[in-house]
Amino acid sequence: MARKITYRHNIMSIGSLESFLSIKGGYNGDRRDVYFVRALGCGPDTEYKISAIDKKMADEMRNKRLFYTRVKSLPRLTSRTDMDFYEKQFKAFQAKKEIFVQNQEGDGRFGSALSAACLEAADRYRNLKKNITESIEKNFIIKLLYWTDCVLGTSLAEWNERGCYKILAEDVQKEQEYLFYYMLTLIGCDVLLLEYRKDIETAAEIKGLSKVLELGEFRSLALPEYRADENEKSGINPRRESEETEMRQAGCLQQPERIHPVKPVNQPERICPTKPVNQPERIRPAKPIQQPERIRPTKPVQQPENCPRPQLTEKSFEELARLASSIVMIAVYDRKGSPVATGSGIMIGRAGYILTNNHVTAGGCFFDVRIEDDEKVYRTNEIIKYNSVLDLAVIRIDRCLEPLPIYRGKKSLVRGQKVVAIGSPLGLFNSVSDGIISGFRKIDSVNMIQFTAPISHGSSGGAVLNMQGEVIGISTAGFDEGQNINLAVNYEDIGLFVRGFTD
Repeated sequence: MARKITYRHNIMSIGSLESFLSIKGGYNGDRRDVYFVRALGCGPDTEYKISAIDKKMADEMRNKRLFYTRVKSLPRLTSRTDMDFYEKQFKAFQAKKEIFVQNQEGDGRFGSALSAACLEAADRYRNLKKNITESIEKNFIIKLLYWTDCVLGTSLAEWNERGCYKILAEDVQKEQEYLFYYMLTLIGCDVLLLEYRKDIETAAEIKGLSKVLELGEFRSLALPEYRADENEKSGINPRRESEETEMRQAGCLQQPERIHPVKPVNQPERICPTKPVNQPERIRPAKPIQQPERIRPTKPVQQPENCPRPQLTEKSFEELARLASSIVMIAVYDRKGSPVATGSGIMIGRAGYILTNNHVTAGGCFFDVRIEDDEKVYRTNEIIKYNSVLDLAVIRIDRCLEPLPIYRGKKSLVRGQKVVAIGSPLGLFNSVSDGIISGFRKIDSVNMIQFTAPISHGSSGGAVLNMQGEVIGISTAGFDEGQNINLAVNYEDIGLFVRGFTD
């Protein structure tokens, strides 16, 4: 393994945006000086200064003096091919070997630095969060590697420990993203976070990793998206350009807020997701890349094959209604802290795990979770796992929960079978309705249950229960022009997706 490089942070004071861009950390005896700074608030001419910086740094890039980019938001990983590559790197990380990204696969010195950087970021995340599982750590490491590919792009092909890499990142409010940018400093990048709207809320020891640059009062900025020259793209390796183009067209790359729920083929004008009041129409289906499961927990709950399943008795509607205490209402907020949507969620694990739809979480920066008979509002920005094809996501809150059982019976569901739906349509917390299974549909390769229990916008992520109180589906979409024609992802896909999170 190559010799280890050590990194020393913020040895000089940064007094302005211009000084951050002009200073270059020294390199001596396998030790590199780097900078990690949070610029708080805005001055009267911040927009002008950043535009001028973009132009100046683009000129510097054309002259091959440095690498520069400004990041508005980090993308979600959706490609199955990419996922396979990063999962292989995670296995190498577990084995304490050198790891790489797709744009830099051959340099042992880089692989050694990247391995050490990911290890430190993972250690800090583990210390920050309680009860972190192997699945959560895997998800986090894979994000670090994928984001490294996306942010540094083809510049990594010429990576060296003496190179100059400058990165500005806008409005970073999620702890995983903050630790990613810290990780970049551990492979030689200088990073400045433009926290113009508000400072990140996290533990003091995590904030202390970066120095503060006071610019002025907090307010919103409308900065244009930074675009490097075509020959200086900061994106993924050009060998994957066709895949990248397809992902952009599908709304999956650099646009996490535009990943939409599935809908039937040949009915683009009719189907819409269940959503809140004032929620703009968002049922423009992404052309899904076939990837039946994103991050699969490696330690599934073992179910003894020879253990007979207890027979559950049929419950009354009143008894089923009491299960609403295990259904939550989710309010979704954007980066500015403005509410943009509401949805529902199902408690699936005692350690705070909640199942909902991917299209509920996709446009959010953080979420407020409300639980029946609990006055406290639980705020979280943890999206533990998601799948845009199945339209499923798991979030986590810091509270012990009472999960609902997921149906695992050998007897198949049938048309005409009675069901109960619980969710928060139109923001009406935990409304209960009844109906029957009216059919089974396959939509964009996903098996869906068609049912008649009335639901409305905002019910997305709510539970569809059988009469024994087991989850047989999660409310996902409905037809505006049809009466009580609603769709739910079925229990088999749910069971596979949440394996490892249930108790």
